[in-house]
Amino acid sequence: MAASAKDVESAPTLDAPLLLRSAAPRSKLRVVAVSASAIAFLLAALAAVLYYNPGGVASSLVRLKENDFPWTNEMLRCQRTGFHFQPEKNFQADPNAALFYKGWYHFFYQYNPIGVAWDTTISWGHAVSKDLLHWNYLPMAMRPDHWYDAKGVWSGYSTLLPDGRIVVLYTGGTKELVQVQNLAVPANLSDPLLLEWKKSHANPILVPPPGIEHDDFRDPFPVWYNTSDSTWHVVIGSKDSEHYGIILIYTTKDFVNFTLLPNSLHTTKQPVGMLECVDLFPVATTNSQANQGLDMTMMKPAPGLKYVLKASMDDERHDYYALGSFDLDTFTFTPDDETIDVGVGLRYDWGKFYASKTFYDQEKQRRVLWGYVGEVDSKRVDMLKGWATIQNIPRTILFDTKTKSNLILWPVEEVESLRTINRNFNSVALNPGSTFQLDVGEATQLDILAEFEVDEKVIEAATEADVTYNCSTSGGAANRGMIGPFGLLVLANQDLTEQTATYFYVSRGIDGHLRTHFCQDELRSSKAGGITKRVVGNTVPVLNGETWALRILVDHSIVESFAQGGRAVATSRVYPTEAIYSSARVFLFNNATDAAVTARTVTVWHMNSTYNHVFPGLVAP
Repeated sequence: MAASAKDVESAPTLDAPLLLRSAAPRSKLRVVAVSASAIAFLLAALAAVLYYNPGGVASSLVRLKENDFPWTNEMLRCQRTGFHFQPEKNFQADPNAALFYKGWYHFFYQYNPIGVAWDTTISWGHAVSKDLLHWNYLPMAMRPDHWYDAKGVWSGYSTLLPDGRIVVLYTGGTKELVQVQNLAVPANLSDPLLLEWKKSHANPILVPPPGIEHDDFRDPFPVWYNTSDSTWHVVIGSKDSEHYGIILIYTTKDFVNFTLLPNSLHTTKQPVGMLECVDLFPVATTNSQANQGLDMTMMKPAPGLKYVLKASMDDERHDYYALGSFDLDTFTFTPDDETIDVGVGLRYDWGKFYASKTFYDQEKQRRVLWGYVGEVDSKRVDMLKGWATIQNIPRTILFDTKTKSNLILWPVEEVESLRTINRNFNSVALNPGSTFQLDVGEATQLDILAEFEVDEKVIEAATEADVTYNCSTSGGAANRGMIGPFGLLVLANQDLTEQTATYFYVSRGIDGHLRTHFCQDELRSSKAGGITKRVVGNTVPVLNGETWALRILVDHSIVESFAQGGRAVATSRVYPTEAIYSSARVFLFNNATDAAVTARTVTVWHMNSTYNHVFPGLVAP
């Protein structure tokens, strides 16, 4: 996956207090005249701030323009996460080629060894772990050091062959920024750390075929092995001349010689643009396999299987998936519902999350999902921090056997090993327009489980059909309705002028049925300017007899929220200026106008840090 300016979305910045119906007006731009001496001072200040110290936080903090915030070292240090994967410094992006080998989980990721933004020096960082949480940094696996990857080692995928060999296919950018596919293999398969990698003398093994633009051909993925003729099928994302996303299919026996098949795996039903980081895998819908992941040997269609086609949409920088059927004879994917196709329907995550890839963990028979979570602050602030972007907590993927219409995404079970002391709160009554502080102490690293109930009489009396409600245009937690919003406020300061709200909003559709919206409001997450703040989310199924359930992972500058056991997920990057360290608080809230809500159970765990380190005896990238 290549970088794009569209990674950061624009959104209004609203600063309404929680319990008010209206938001403060947007500030107006002002033109300020400055003298020559003032300009000289600003230029000098700019030079001071842009000084880059890769080892830590810059000490010179100056206000360069009116909307800049006077960040302190303490504020910037608090943004570094405690239990999410991060390199020690610099920029990271796409997760790549994860695998389990000789007792180690291997994780490769796009990494800039010299800066805090994506550029054409992008390489592959490498780390290993025993539990997907505590990571040891290894030397970089690959750098852009040949003509076929002179402008970057981009995204790719690893494959464990039936004979025990490992191959990695990856996209390289040539000097002319032509996207070509390349092959690399471990230099020593007996090394459990896979420290050294060799690039094939046959590279590039694939170049853009006729009819495909030179910069619309990337992210190779070996998807299935046909044992009858020892042939691999490899898919690559692209788009056609009319802006429809397409997925090309190649076959190969040796990963050097390839044949392009005449048909595509899939062409989107709408012109959604370039498909990046394509993923295709089976999920079980019935019997005992429904609670475990499936590997690629299960790609052959059979009863009790569905198939997931996922792509990262370059136009809008979100990861969509579709559920459907797979025809192995024609090697084509067909969505169950064409209106819920890749790019227009379901998403892995309704917040900040991109360029994801899954891998099959044969050690625990599960499919694990990684995605990277970009910054939404300014590049200047990233330079002050000395680092940029993080990876999400790895998530397992299963088919939702209750709704039969979506996937279930949930943090890997190892996350629970980080839990330490906890507080339990039961049957907390939340009257309309109220908040309730949870006394848990410092609240910057938490795992929260909460279940809510709504007064049945209010639900029965709710007749209005709020069919126009939408998380992103609603005005957030300050916009009051009959049944919502209600949920939690995390990374909040004491007077709630800084907070991130995760909540439900319930209404009736025109069909008379209840509709539940699951939203995450970043609009008051920071008092700093220059930050993209949005309300993200979507509707989530809540079945008869179910409570409204949330799980929230809080880790300094990231909030990952899971609704209804993982039917919907929202991730936010936030940059609190006051709600840091011992000043961070957690609140329950109910901003409904009529409905009484009860927090039936709330459990809040404090989370240990994972303290990632350089592997003993080796050098960090």
